[in-house]
Amino acid sequence: MNTRTDREGARAAPTGLSRSFAIQCRIIGALFLREVLTRYGRHNIGFFWLFVEPMIFTALVTALWTAIGANHGSSIPIVAFGLTGYSTALLWRNMPNRTLGAIEPNLSLMYHRNVKVIDIYMSRILLEVGGVTASFVILAFAFTAFEWMQPPEDILKVMFAWLMLCWFGVALGLAIGAVGERYTFIGKLWGPMSYILFPLSGAAFIVDALPPGGRDYILLLPMVHGVELLREGYFGSAVRSHYDLGYMAACCLALTLFGMAGTRIVGRDITP
Repeated sequence: MNTRTDREGARAAPTGLSRSFAIQCRIIGALFLREVLTRYGRHNIGFFWLFVEPMIFTALVTALWTAIGANHGSSIPIVAFGLTGYSTALLWRNMPNRTLGAIEPNLSLMYHRNVKVIDIYMSRILLEVGGVTASFVILAFAFTAFEWMQPPEDILKVMFAWLMLCWFGVALGLAIGAVGERYTFIGKLWGPMSYILFPLSGAAFIVDALPPGGRDYILLLPMVHGVELLREGYFGSAVRSHYDLGYMAACCLALTLFGMAGTRIVGRDITP
């Protein structure tokens, strides 16, 4: 009798887990749509601002680099260099900006038993991932069509690098959002820090152009490895890349665990 009950319980467990997962997906989806309407509204082009906004920033930066003839230490065309650099920077810069202070305007939603802090964070983070990814793809197709840059040599490597950079951005967004909720001065510090990190992130240079001593220090930043991998996938033999995916994955995993733990603590402290 006990054996049969155990078997029935084992069969029922996945159903409960899958149902919980489905509920959380619906919650995040609803919060995602709410965030789109809150941020972009229903007027003018509305939802399309999701990817038009990062497209404008990336295109303007690329045009500026082209106009001033910026030196990036390689033979890569400046348009291609700007696109692969600034688009990746938007991934990890924008996510913490959206999670910082995200709880207060959504505090009333915490009355619902199934709505958690991580759901609010993930809805905002996924919005940024979708917008920047759509911007990168559309601009890459457009620049390729106008023959301003060549198609990627290894599309799978580009996609994997993009996923790794997304992982880093998600982990950083969770960590900064959770810490910023408990220590408000973090929100003030992140702005200047993001501007300092941008030129160090590999967006405006290739690691091979640095002196050997400088490479060791710059490769301590996890996002640099993702940018180097993406450029290797895009330009192949035209660049000599330096990256360690094991190191990047370890950093992302540690940051993810820290962010999720911090988010759990914030969720316990909130009393809507």
